[in-house]
Amino acid sequence: MIDLYASTTPNVLKIIIMLEETEFPYSVKPVNVWKGEQFADDFVQLNPNSKVPVIVDLDHADGPYAVFESAAILLYLAEKADRFLPASGRDRYDVIQWLVFQAANFGPIQGQFNHFESYSGQRNDYAHSRYLTELKRQYGVLEARLGRAPFLGGAEYSIADMATFPWVLVQSRRLGG
Repeated sequence: MIDLYASTTPNVLKIIIMLEETEFPYSVKPVNVWKGEQFADDFVQLNPNSKVPVIVDLDHADGPYAVFESAAILLYLAEKADRFLPASGRDRYDVIQWLVFQAANFGPIQGQFNHFESYSGQRNDYAHSRYLTELKRQYGVLEARLGRAPFLGGAEYSIADMATFPWVLVQSRRLGG
């Protein structure tokens, strides 16, 4: 059994997709980030960065094991399932590169755009233009990749696709794409 500490974010959705794909049994432990529950001492013990998602693998051979950061969780679950991540070689690193692209670039730029678009309280034209321009550039990077390969990581559906899809879903609703 896996406990998933979650709220309604794209980073949580990618873990739900992976858990559903692998058919690992899991339970959702809601964390109300709007009320600051991620800063409670018991949650900080699971993730010192105070963010969702976090999983706790209750079936780990050495006892319950907590994993935080969505990309790390996807890697952990892929290795546990022996699915959605090639075992070795170029194919493996193609998936990892696109997973890191999502975690280090695509997700964060969307989070910044969303913040300045919806939550900052004041419209800052420079910030809006900067993040929208970069967001469009990164969508171009994805389009170019998917013009050369059926999936982000290459020939097979992988954790790179699972990581990216929720962000595309959120922005397509916001930007009408």
